[in-house]
Amino acid sequence: MADVLHAVEIRKRFGALVVLDGVDFSVGTGDAVGIVGPNGAGKTTLLNVLAGSLRPDGGRVELRGDDVTHANAARRCRLGIGRAHQVPRPSGGMTVFENTFVGAAAGGGGRRRAVYARAIDALETCGLGELANRRAESLGLLHRKRLELARALATDPSVLLLDEIGAGLTDAEAEELVATIVQLRSRGIAIVWIEHIVHVLVQGVERLVAMDQGRVIADGTPDEVMRDARVVDAYLGSAVAS
Repeated sequence: MADVLHAVEIRKRFGALVVLDGVDFSVGTGDAVGIVGPNGAGKTTLLNVLAGSLRPDGGRVELRGDDVTHANAARRCRLGIGRAHQVPRPSGGMTVFENTFVGAAAGGGGRRRAVYARAIDALETCGLGELANRRAESLGLLHRKRLELARALATDPSVLLLDEIGAGLTDAEAEELVATIVQLRSRGIAIVWIEHIVHVLVQGVERLVAMDQGRVIADGTPDEVMRDARVVDAYLGSAVAS
């Protein structure tokens, strides 16, 4: 299967601090990859580089074989990289539908009828159809998370980047969200998902990439990665140090 998204030897530093040190991994059509690691491993920085909101110091990002390293976040969204952030920030004063419609128009483009159809489909897929006319700021956390996912889905992505979308939810709520994400995979959308709640993450991914100190230290099935001595040491070392 051809790679949809490929991070090639990505490097990033902030001053003297090396945050990403030659990160290399890929994801294919319909694949779901979870990225795990202790705090400070470089996970969110990697997602920022993939999304185009942060420029790497070295390496490249390829989307369907094309180098998009120098494309900004808006351009990458148009090309097929969608992103859902950890903290949902819906536009106040707008309905759930209007928030999703704006995401579909700005991110995916196209004629108004197609944009409208994508927005409606995203809302229905994410379980928000009955709340379409609610003011977005009135939503509880779970539905805000669903709206964040719907706005990303409405851009018609081939790759969806999820940044701790389960954070702050109960296990039952997070499992509801996992069911929706699994449904997206059936459409052929590739998923790259950062999540600290590993037992929730492994319900929605078939592969884990473990990071520590800016490097990939393991890549394989969830069982293989979580049993890897380097991963165990990274997590236990972090717990002892804290």
